[in-house]
Amino acid sequence: MDRDDTTLRVLSTGDLAGLEITLADVLDTVEQAYRTLAAGQSDNPRKLTVKPADGHSVSYAMLGRDGVRNVVAVKTSYKHGLHESRERQHYYTTLSIYDDVTGLPVAMMDCSRIGSLRTPAASALLARECAAPDARTALVIGTGTQGRLALPFLLTALPKLERLLLCGTHPDGIAAVRAELARHFPDRELELVTDLEAAARDADLVLATAGPHTPAAVEADWLRPGAVAVLIGHGLAPSTLHRADRVVATSEAQMRVTGVDMADADGALPAVDVELPAAISGAARARTADGQRIFAYNSGLVVTDIALGHRFAQLAAAQGLGTEVALWR
Repeated sequence: MDRDDTTLRVLSTGDLAGLEITLADVLDTVEQAYRTLAAGQSDNPRKLTVKPADGHSVSYAMLGRDGVRNVVAVKTSYKHGLHESRERQHYYTTLSIYDDVTGLPVAMMDCSRIGSLRTPAASALLARECAAPDARTALVIGTGTQGRLALPFLLTALPKLERLLLCGTHPDGIAAVRAELARHFPDRELELVTDLEAAARDADLVLATAGPHTPAAVEADWLRPGAVAVLIGHGLAPSTLHRADRVVATSEAQMRVTGVDMADADGALPAVDVELPAAISGAARARTADGQRIFAYNSGLVVTDIALGHRFAQLAAAQGLGTEVALWR
């Protein structure tokens, strides 16, 4: 990507929305980021967090380096109105990428689409690494952004899945989940469930993607032997973590920062047995026995944003998308 040291390519929400990328491409890019991190070629320091005493907003700053793509990036995230309904909240997130070979800027972009893709991709990778060999039924709880792409990514990573269950209450969200599944896998059917306990008892994989105000809370007793419960948003009771046979996380350090709502009465969280980068690289196994109930915690790692953001920047540059801003002139 030709650059100079005074201009910056800015990629808007609209620029990124027009880029076509396959689920397999996203999955491969995110998986490579985890492998690179596990090999010690990338850096992913702990995120910085700022939150006012009344909890009305939360801000994050994340810095990282991808040692295969040779880029450095900074991600910022700000959400306001946490006590309001989703429609009244404000959310802004950006990613700024720099080429660590030439020392020149690559792009600054809206990071919302990147996050909406890398998170379900990470969930699918967690499910793939943790699933029992005979896993055939998946249950998704929630119909927001993560719920809508959860099943397409799951099927990309685990094509042998047969039953696809959805627990949701918002008609528009349910319709959106159906539409995304039909767009990527038109031959697959979706079962809408209303009895969460019964559905959880049937499921080999449970992906909890619901919002913070959901009444849904799958208990440990509802999970069958060998089941995997992946927490992305909300929808799992703390018992699924504390009574799990194995605990897997994208990052134990981040789980201890962002997973405090799953703590026990003493404010404690159990130790993580395996982190996802180690499982993907083959350095450790997420599952060590077929009958283990596994709890998996999905918190974002900035190296996955960086890898996917750089992939989008490459695609955008090839199509001439974006606005050149003389930021340092």
